[in-house]
Amino acid sequence: MQPRTLGRSGIKVPPLCFGGNVFGWTADAATSERLLDALRDAGLTFIDTADVYSRWVPGHVGGESETVIGDWLAARGGRDALVIATKCGMDMGPTGKGLSAKHIKAAVDASLKRLRTDYIDLYQAHADDAETPLAETLHAFAELIAVGKVRAIGASNYSAARLEEALKVSADEGLPRYETLQPHYNLYERSQFEGDRQQTCLEHSLGVIPYFSLASGFLSGKYRTKADIGSAARGGMVEGMLNPRGLRILDALDAVSADLGARPAQVALAWLMAKPTIAAPIASATSLEQLLDLEAATRLDLPPEAMQRLDQAGA
Repeated sequence: MQPRTLGRSGIKVPPLCFGGNVFGWTADAATSERLLDALRDAGLTFIDTADVYSRWVPGHVGGESETVIGDWLAARGGRDALVIATKCGMDMGPTGKGLSAKHIKAAVDASLKRLRTDYIDLYQAHADDAETPLAETLHAFAELIAVGKVRAIGASNYSAARLEEALKVSADEGLPRYETLQPHYNLYERSQFEGDRQQTCLEHSLGVIPYFSLASGFLSGKYRTKADIGSAARGGMVEGMLNPRGLRILDALDAVSADLGARPAQVALAWLMAKPTIAAPIASATSLEQLLDLEAATRLDLPPEAMQRLDQAGA
């Protein structure tokens, strides 16, 4: 696996990031521990989570994913071999939301406690906060870097204009800058990233770590009809993709997969990895079999004709 760098941070990561939102949600504690063991063994040592995971589940309060990772770290050790990314800013109920200095400082300490670690490799603003000046947010992040609680910072779900503004504030005030962007981007959803956001990332050498890389499982090919969705946890997200364009994308994935002896999910991830600015797409698994698919994707090189076929199918 050829490592990649997160922007200009100097932090090296494998070309695929594991999405920790499943920990403590669709993967229980025991399954999560097995997945984490297998991830480390496979060299997939870049893990993304957030303080809000998985607050949407009835009975959850947020922090469940970080707690699972922290418990595993406490039992297994080896913190320095991992690159852990987490996020703050989403609504955490009683403890608040947003990117004020006060909230960021409280949120990072809560995440560090749950993760049972002294530092976070990549700390990300989970969503833009229009009510808080960018300078206040960036000064707060700078303090965290200065005291060693955070190594680098990133942004998630920022528009190109706001990302440009944040980068300018960092340059003008001598503050650490966002080194990464985490957008919604995959072979089906391209309009949110391709264009201004992609250009900004290219111009400023930001590393892109897209989420929903497999379009909530749609690009794995397991959902072909509404009957296939059943009681899937993300069924509502998938149903809207069962349209002529979505089925055309699946047909192209099937054809490329057959040519290369690979699976659709592997091809969809390899397509992302081959795109300019992409540091590591984020993908999740809830079983060791699914995890093998992810690991295999890092060894799959798509020839130009396969890239062109997929580009055209999802245009």
